[in-house]
Amino acid sequence: MMKEKLFQSNLLSRKEAANYLQVTEGTLAVWLSTKRYNLPVVKIGRLAKYRKTDLDIFIASRVINMVKLK
Repeated sequence: MMKEKLFQSNLLSRKEAANYLQVTEGTLAVWLSTKRYNLPVVKIGRLAKYRKTDLDIFIASRVINMVKLK
């Protein structure tokens, strides 16, 4: 039971994930349905859950290195 609770606590709802990424829940739904980004989703029945570690990896992958021009 304790292991189950720990695993579930690592999963964020669509609302929590949207807050974390500062986008709307609708945006996450569109990204999932159009496969716009390779953002892993854990499907539990009709629910879409997101792992925080996957969200952090997604954020890190979106970093653009800007080269300063002289």
